[in-house]
Amino acid sequence: MDLSDLTIFSAVVREGSVTRAAERLHRVQSSVTTRIRQLEEDLHVALFVREAKRLHLAPAGQVLLDYADRLLALAAEARDAVQDARPRGTFRLGAMDSTAAVRLPGLLSEYHRRHPEVVLELRTGNPQVLGSAILAGDLDAALVAEPIADVPFEKTFAFDEELVIVAPANHPPIGKKNGLPPTIIVFEHGCPHRKRLEDWYASRCEMPKRTIEIASYHAMLGCIVAGMGISLIPKSVLTTFPERRRLSVHPLARSENSAQTVLIWRKGTNSANVRALEDILRGRGSPYRQISK
Repeated sequence: MDLSDLTIFSAVVREGSVTRAAERLHRVQSSVTTRIRQLEEDLHVALFVREAKRLHLAPAGQVLLDYADRLLALAAEARDAVQDARPRGTFRLGAMDSTAAVRLPGLLSEYHRRHPEVVLELRTGNPQVLGSAILAGDLDAALVAEPIADVPFEKTFAFDEELVIVAPANHPPIGKKNGLPPTIIVFEHGCPHRKRLEDWYASRCEMPKRTIEIASYHAMLGCIVAGMGISLIPKSVLTTFPERRRLSVHPLARSENSAQTVLIWRKGTNSANVRALEDILRGRGSPYRQISK
């Protein structure tokens, strides 16, 4: 039993005869008769009571008609949905923690205002985790920091983030005279800001003596306030931290302080939901350019 069987069955019922159903479906009468008999054989029931040249719907046929109507309507709805250019359904978006905390509240609020019929789902993680989730089909798109692999993804520029080193208040200048702090506080492996900080140490021929892994920015900043170490974070994250005055911010050189955030999705799967987010990013004044396709 497939949708074409149900279409033929429904047409015979609605038209009241095989002949008129065949005309409506632009099929030969014998083809319609054969498909009805095959459907009955498949279901092991009689769908019609045959009297001379007339067909009457049998009890089993009445039951099937209800299901046929619902299945055909659902198939039509599905066809319209995949062909519809409007955002709809569930939009599964990923983002890094810093992006989710600072950039997404206004962005997703605007998305919901424009497209209230879309159900937004959010998952946070590092770019490696989010990229793998997209390729596995678990996410539709994600906002991640570069670098990210070009081959499996399409990308659109989203934000520029200024990176700064954050230390406890009154901490002396970092990297000037007394060497680098021995302890860094970072996210797990896969975090691009962690790698940037480790590379920053390596470029100065040093390595941290201790690395503390923390799962959230506010916990990380709390540890920094307590004097446990330093970290490299987007400067925008500091706007969400109520104890900002108990931290010191140490700028990096211009060649080292920029991190680009991009919206990525799997190649060939740029849905209406993703395009709607692109439109909002463009409308909010973000530089908008296609990076790779």
